Amino acid sequence: MNILLLGSGGRESAFAMKLAESKSCEKLFIAPGNAGTSAFGTNVNISVNDFAAIKSLCIAQDINLVLVGPEDPLVNGIVDFFADDEELVHIPVIGPSKEGAQLEGSKDFSKRFMQRHAIPTAAYETFTKEDLDKGLAYLENHSLPIVLKADGLAAGKGVLICNSTEEAKQELTLMLAEAKFGQASQKVVIEEFLAGIELSVFVLTDGFSYKILPSAKDYKRIGEADTGLNTGGMGSISPVPFADETFLQKVEERIVIPSMEGLAAENIDYKGFLFIGLMNVAGEPMVIEYNVRMGDPETESVISRIQNDFVELMHAVADERLESQKLLIDPRHAATVMLVAGGYPGDYEKGKVITHLTPMEDAFIFHAGTKLENENVVTNGGRVIAVTALDHDPKIALENANALANQIQFEGKYFRTDIGKDLAIYR
Repeated sequence: MNILLLGSGGRESAFAMKLAESKSCEKLFIAPGNAGTSAFGTNVNISVNDFAAIKSLCIAQDINLVLVGPEDPLVNGIVDFFADDEELVHIPVIGPSKEGAQLEGSKDFSKRFMQRHAIPTAAYETFTKEDLDKGLAYLENHSLPIVLKADGLAAGKGVLICNSTEEAKQELTLMLAEAKFGQASQKVVIEEFLAGIELSVFVLTDGFSYKILPSAKDYKRIGEADTGLNTGGMGSISPVPFADETFLQKVEERIVIPSMEGLAAENIDYKGFLFIGLMNVAGEPMVIEYNVRMGDPETESVISRIQNDFVELMHAVADERLESQKLLIDPRHAATVMLVAGGYPGDYEKGKVITHLTPMEDAFIFHAGTKLENENVVTNGGRVIAVTALDHDPKIALENANALANQIQFEGKYFRTDIGKDLAIYR
C-alpha cells in the first residue's frame, strides 16, 4: 500500500514512524514532512493546502490511502475535494468532511452542536462585530474569570482568559472591532470559566463504530510549574492518572456516545480522529473544545503506546470495519518532552545545527521544527524536537525523556523538566 501523510510536525513524525513499521506500507510519502520524517519515507515539498499538487502526487505515485495530520486542510475541505473528484474518489482520506471539521473550525458551531446533543460544556453566548454593544453589556453581568474564544482557527492563540470585566471588554473590542485575530475573530464566543484540571481524550471512528485511544495531558506554559506564556505544547504524559475507569466511563457515556450519535443524526461524514479537550470539574467531565485531528505533543505520547499495526487500523477506518479491531495498548507510561528554540514562543532564530540525535532504549525522537540543510539537521521552527520515553514507572519514563532531551544539542535549546510532576505519581 502506498500512503500519503500530510503535515510537518511532531505529530506527523510519530505517525510516520508507526506507518513505516507496518509490512503493509510499501511506500510512504510525507508532504511536506521534516528532517525526521525523511527516515521513514519520502518527503515531498507540497503544502498541505495545495490540493491540486496533492492530487497530482496521488495520481503519479498511485496513492492508496491519505492520512491528514493538521486541521487546516480538513477545515478547508480536503476530504470533500477527494470525494468530488472522479480521479481521486477511490482513495480513502482519514479525516472528517468539511462540515465535520467545523467542530474545530468554528467554536460557535461546536458549542451549538454540543448544546443540541446535551453534551456537558460551559455556558456561552456568541457575538459578532454588528452586536458588539450587546457583547459588552453581556460582560457586565458575567462571572469572573471570563473566557473569550475567537470562533475560527487562530493558530492556537485565539483563546483569552480575562480576570476583570474591563480587560474582557477591551479584548472583545480588539477581537471584533479591530480583527485582533483576523478572520478568526469575526465571531467571538464568550464562555464561563471552568475550574478544574485539563486532559485530552482521543476517539478514532469510521463513522459508525469507534475506539477510545489512551488519555493524555499536555502542558502549554513555557515555564516550569506552568508559568509564563502559552505555547503550542511543551510536553505530555499518557495515561492520565486521575482519568480512572469510573471517570472514563462518564466520558464515554456523556460525551463520546452523544458526539458519535450527533454526527450520525446530522448526517455528518466523519472518519478519523476526534480530539476531545476536557476539564475534570470535581470528578465530572466537561468539554472545553473539539479538535478534528490528533493533538501535538499528545500524539507523541499516545501513538507510542498503540501496539496495533497502524496501517491496518487506518485501513479499517477507511473500510468501515473498525469494530472488528481490538485496540492493543502498551501498559507502560509515556512521557514526552518538547525541545524548543531559544526565545520561543516569542522571536527565535532558525538554522541552528542539531547534534547527538541518537535515541535511547524505549525512547523515541520525533522531529517537529527541523529540516535538512547541507547534510545537517537544523532548527526550522519554535518547537524543534519531541522526545518520548516509555516505562512502567512514570517517574523513570520522565527521567529518561529528560535525559534524552539533555543529550540532544543545539544553540539556544530549552525544555521543561517538570512535565507531569504536578501529578502525584510523577513526583
